[in-house]
Amino acid sequence: MPVPHPPEFHRRAVELARRQDKPATELAKGLGISESCLRSWVKQADVNQGHAEGLSSDEREELRALRRQVRVCGDVVVAQPPIRGP
Repeated sequence: MPVPHPPEFHRRAVELARRQDKPATELAKGLGISESCLRSWVKQADVNQGHAEGLSSDEREELRALRRQVRVCGDVVVAQPPIRGP
């Protein structure tokens, strides 16, 4: 998996894309990212700012954390010996 770009890089890339001074393909190439990556960042920024439907970045992170907890708890439950009655 590629190393994630810092949040400031995301913010600036989205800002440049919204200005539409250059085509998205050209801008993405200049930034060293794919056009689909840039479009994804713009779409997520729209969601985060309430301009589009979907899960915000904070909600996505919370969902990831909850899924991790469920996996860990599930592993603990599976590892427990069955409870036997009297």
